Amino acid sequence: MPDTKPALANQRIAWFNGAFMPESEVKISFRDRGVKYGDGAFDTTRTFSHRIFRLKEHVDRFYKTMRYLRLDPGMAPAEMMRITEEVLDRNLHLLGKDEDYWVSQRITRGPEDIDYLENKPNLIIECLPLPLKARATLYRDGIKVITPAVRRAPPEVMSPRAKTHNYLNMIIADQDVRAQDPMAWAVLLDMQGNLAEGLGSNIFCVRDGEILTPRTRNVLPGVSRATVIELAQGLGLKVHEQDIDLFDAYTAEEVFLTSTSLCICPVQSINGTSFKDFGIPGPVTKKISDAYVKLVDCDFVQQYLRRL
Repeated sequence: MPDTKPALANQRIAWFNGAFMPESEVKISFRDRGVKYGDGAFDTTRTFSHRIFRLKEHVDRFYKTMRYLRLDPGMAPAEMMRITEEVLDRNLHLLGKDEDYWVSQRITRGPEDIDYLENKPNLIIECLPLPLKARATLYRDGIKVITPAVRRAPPEVMSPRAKTHNYLNMIIADQDVRAQDPMAWAVLLDMQGNLAEGLGSNIFCVRDGEILTPRTRNVLPGVSRATVIELAQGLGLKVHEQDIDLFDAYTAEEVFLTSTSLCICPVQSINGTSFKDFGIPGPVTKKISDAYVKLVDCDFVQQYLRRL
């Protein structure tokens, strides 16, 4: 790919439609369908000690979302992975030794053709520092979860397995929760009243030493979620993908969330029902978290806690 823009020592570099350039020079038209309708897709992983985690799995999921939306990025997955690695390399000099990035691929359908005949997609590959300081207390205290009145859009409306730019369903739910408690995180219920997912997070409950998590029919099957399931099973723990109502949640011994940035983080309460008596983190959560740290060869828990 041509390198038409030089790297700047004090500004992150992104890849946009075939060229590397400073982030400030990436321009999207206000007539872009991504701006007008949220007509786009993305995927995001993170680095551990400046190394990208499971890039292939994230790119593969990105391509599945694009196929679902009938979007063509104009390149093969291997090329997207190569460019993603180069974007990271061009931005590593801006990171401190104990800092890491989110690394993302994004696509929109592009400016709307006046005759509705053809759109030329916009493709961006970029990175952003993780909010380590802002989220440090979550590992010390656990996450307060509230289930809002807004329900997760059902798969009959839009498949949650597609990671699209249209997050309004979860954003409205998150705003409702933050109005009640600015420090709380929303986890939406599905239309049947079972736990679904949050804005970028999956939920797990531990009951009688076994792990429960919602079915993939109603949630985005996160790569961090899959990693936790893999690690738990490797530790000899039973994992069940099933419907989880609020009775199941309130009577669990432990609850935790998974996400790209957090990896695995304990929950202190759901709708005021506390899990502190079982420890923050609880023993099962701690066991899986330790295995996660070993897998990625980076103590992400301490990486956050050092920001307190």
